[in-house]
Amino acid sequence: MGLEFIARSLRTYGIVLLIFLPFGLYYFGIYPTLAVLSGGIWGILNLMFMATLVRLTIRPEGADAGRAIGIALIKFPLLYAAGFFLLKVEQFNAVHLLIGFGGIMAIIVLKVLGRLLLGLDAIPNNHTPAHGSTH
Repeated sequence: MGLEFIARSLRTYGIVLLIFLPFGLYYFGIYPTLAVLSGGIWGILNLMFMATLVRLTIRPEGADAGRAIGIALIKFPLLYAAGFFLLKVEQFNAVHLLIGFGGIMAIIVLKVLGRLLLGLDAIPNNHTPAHGSTH
């Protein structure tokens, strides 16, 4: 699993949020749904920025310090300030925001469990058995 796993997880969570939107509006109302959606978008952006920072700093040819600092200056103060202000919106319940914030982690855990159960990342066993061999 590499960084493409993160990209697939982000796409999956985006689709989950889009599927949740009409059902959330119908069953939970506008503000709880917007809170989950806002938290989810914040979580997607946060993971996108973290993946970009990893790509820029851990590279065979060396870190791209200028771009990494630029991304860090966007991510840390602006994104976390946005998260703080989301928590301050009176109509948004913190639990709904937390569901949105943490939903990406649930998607990643479910994807990892699925890969584990299906054996998609298993290392193939290329040696012959010792018993009954013709050596």
